[in-house]
Amino acid sequence: MTTFVLVPGAWKGAWAYEAVVPLLERAGHTVHALTLTGLRPDDDDVTVAAANLDTHADDVLRHLDRNHITNATLVGHSYAGMVIAAAADRAGGRISRLVHLDAYVPRDGESCWSSTNEHFRGVFAAGAATTGYAVRPPAGGSGDPRRRPHPLASFLQKIRLTGTFAQVPRREFIYCAGWEHRTPFAELRNRLQADPDWQVHDLPTAHDAMHEAPEAVAALLLGESNTAASAHSRHACH
Repeated sequence: MTTFVLVPGAWKGAWAYEAVVPLLERAGHTVHALTLTGLRPDDDDVTVAAANLDTHADDVLRHLDRNHITNATLVGHSYAGMVIAAAADRAGGRISRLVHLDAYVPRDGESCWSSTNEHFRGVFAAGAATTGYAVRPPAGGSGDPRRRPHPLASFLQKIRLTGTFAQVPRREFIYCAGWEHRTPFAELRNRLQADPDWQVHDLPTAHDAMHEAPEAVAALLLGESNTAASAHSRHACH
């Protein structure tokens, strides 16, 4: 049995995985979907303003501590690729697998801001113009009315990695190919495909694959190879 810890991307909470969680649980696994500090309905302005990448990594680590999780599969969507990398680097070997679901895979000293493209830097800057500390959800996108302003500091803070992140035994990247006109992950996909330590999968969906194709996402998380989604999977060559 696997223990999955699912971390949502920017502007979202645990509900981002609501279509995937029951599929994993039905397969007999334990699933924890998190809402990060600053994204909870009762978080006040001070909490949002103070939250950064370290805060969000600590959210994950505290959850591991409280639930005595020692062999976790961390899944991070989009921005949360930064979060699961930072958490895995500090988790003391408690992470056995990382899955970056159309998500940033940072190197030491990078930030979400430095890793993204000009389109999303514009989204972050415009979204924070009103308060200076919270990035309002962009127009369009998933249209999810539950989205909340996201702490700007978490996009700007540079990650510090000691090397432990790179020692996680199993590391995977899922590339969503259905929004290639705006994706910031095309170059990252190419980089990871050339890295024998990473396994790369392709999905034909847009960015929010958890809603568009929850069965395909669950199949990849479960390691099933007999699905249409896995037909798009590709292993890096040694």
